[in-house]
Amino acid sequence: MSITNFDQLLEAGVHFGHLKRKWNPAMAPYIFMERNGIHIIDLYKTVAKVDEAAAALKSIAKSGKKILFVATKKQAKQVVADKASAINMPYVIERWPGGMLTNFPTIRKAVKKMSTIDKMEKDGTFDNLSKREKLQIARQRAKLEKTLGSIADLNRLPSALFVVDVLKEHIAVREANRLGIPVFAMVDTNSNPNDVDFVIPANDDASKSIEVILDAVCGAIAEGLEERKAEKVDAPAEGEEAPVKKERKTRIARKKAEDEEVAELTEEAADAEEKEVEE
Repeated sequence: MSITNFDQLLEAGVHFGHLKRKWNPAMAPYIFMERNGIHIIDLYKTVAKVDEAAAALKSIAKSGKKILFVATKKQAKQVVADKASAINMPYVIERWPGGMLTNFPTIRKAVKKMSTIDKMEKDGTFDNLSKREKLQIARQRAKLEKTLGSIADLNRLPSALFVVDVLKEHIAVREANRLGIPVFAMVDTNSNPNDVDFVIPANDDASKSIEVILDAVCGAIAEGLEERKAEKVDAPAEGEEAPVKKERKTRIARKKAEDEEVAELTEEAADAEEKEVEE
């Protein structure tokens, strides 16, 4: 049984492509016809492709892996933020940080800095800093939150990317291709589908169209997560002692790393203050 139907897609305007003169010939297999100089997408193919992508995404979610949603265009930002956060998946809706996948350890370092600042506020370290240091660190925290807050829980490279508009997010797609991370994407008639593993031919400019596609794929991901949860509950509780020991070791190592970061962060703020005084 299909998780999307033809009428739903038609009502949302998923079939509207770009002007004929802007088309990418590689999208020819997904184009039904041309009307008034605009290409019309074959919605029967879209339905099939959505189902195919949803099944693959459900399988990834069921195995406990993360899917990173990427959409920095105005029409898609809020929709992606709402849908991805509802299923607890990371997303990027501000500027794509170059090298986010290919230079992932650096991005993780920036995310850790954010949690270190939070820890400083909780344990009272923040109170021992000067007003200027507090202000500088608070600004740094706000900047990090805006660009990286939505990927704070992404501890390792995602297992898949879901992209809205491959033309706009070409850097993200290129990075994923380079690392062999499968790309799922809404691809309009003006884009190249060859770099995408799971192509969903659809209008990527209208928020209604984006929403109906995301509803389908996020619904499948949610199902996968539920099935994983059910399997975990049914599984017998074996080897519980080992994970506890492992968790304790991880906690000790994490605390040591955080203490080092606090010292580094305080030192950075002090250096910045000294520099300002000299100037």
